[in-house]
Amino acid sequence: MMHPHLQRLFTNTFVCFSFVGSIGFVVDSTVLYLLILTTGMDLYTSRAFSFFCAASTTWLLNRSITFKHAGSQGQPPLQWSIYLMLMLIGGSVNYSVYALCVWKFPIVHSHPILGVAAGALSGLMCNYFTSRSLFLGRLSSLSRRSTTRASG
Repeated sequence: MMHPHLQRLFTNTFVCFSFVGSIGFVVDSTVLYLLILTTGMDLYTSRAFSFFCAASTTWLLNRSITFKHAGSQGQPPLQWSIYLMLMLIGGSVNYSVYALCVWKFPIVHSHPILGVAAGALSGLMCNYFTSRSLFLGRLSSLSRRSTTRASG
């Protein structure tokens, strides 16, 4: 059972979204370092793959935790693909900040997790509002409509 103070805190969608984002950060960083260390992939290409893994993870968690009251509506594959497309908006901000930091600051080039953190923070608000539109707004009804057509 969750403590009442924590329960109230996690009813705030932005707090939940940020918590899920921190898990996405761990996935992003872990995949980034695994690809760099095990395959020798460069810092930029490996980040594109790690971002995809993190975005997929956060979709699943946001669907089942942050926006659970609306997230189970619609077809998951369609909702996931729309989510990934929306995350590319914040992701482009995220990746641009990462790439700029890696290029501009030698310490970030040596420790790319710093660039991942700077990028994640820069894309947070953009991703929050686009996610809300998917799970709670008009995009949610688009996903539900396609489910209705498929079953009807």
